[in-house]
Amino acid sequence: MDIKTLCLGLLCAGDASGYDLKKQFESTFKHFYPAGYGSIYPSLADLANRGLVTCREMPQDKKPDRKVYSITPSGREAFTAALQDVDPEHKVRSEYLVAMYFADFLEPQRLEQMLAVWRESLGDGVTRLKSLERDVGADAPAGTRFVLGFGKAIARAMAQYIEENGDMLTGPEREHESAGLAKTNNIETRL
Repeated sequence: MDIKTLCLGLLCAGDASGYDLKKQFESTFKHFYPAGYGSIYPSLADLANRGLVTCREMPQDKKPDRKVYSITPSGREAFTAALQDVDPEHKVRSEYLVAMYFADFLEPQRLEQMLAVWRESLGDGVTRLKSLERDVGADAPAGTRFVLGFGKAIARAMAQYIEENGDMLTGPEREHESAGLAKTNNIETRL
C-alpha cells in the first residue's frame, strides 16, 4: 500500500489539510507507516489531478490559504478497490537493529547509550499510543483500536527483549568476542 492510498483512506473519515494528514501519520501511523510532507503533498496533488480528491482553499488571517481536501465518490471507490486488492506484507525497517547487528564495531559506552535511548523511546511510544487510545475513545473503529493496541504490544515486547538480552551486547563476553572480531569480521562469517 502506498501513501496515496493511505491518504484516500484517511480522507474517507473526513476532510483534511495536508497538515492534518501529517499529524495523523505522526500519531496513529508513526509506529508502522511514517510519512512526511515530501510524500503527502505530492500524493494529494496527484490524487486531485486524477479526480480522486477535491481541494478547496480556505482563507486564514495573516497566513497563506489553507488547502482542504475531500474525497470524491471515485476516490472512495479507488480506495475500497485498493484495499480489497492489497496483499499485505509486514515489513520492519529499524536503524537500531542495523546498529545492533554491527554492535561489535561500537564503543561500549555508545552501545549502552543507544540501548538506553531505544528503551526510552519505546516507553515514550507506549505512552503516546495510550494517549491516542484515550483521545479516540472506546467508540473508535475496531481497526483503529486494534492498530493502537498492536503498536503498544510491539513496543512493550521490544523493550522487554532489550531489557532481558541487552547484556548479550554489553556484557563481559562481548569484550572476549570483540578481540577476535577484527580478524574475522567479514560478510562470510556473518552469514
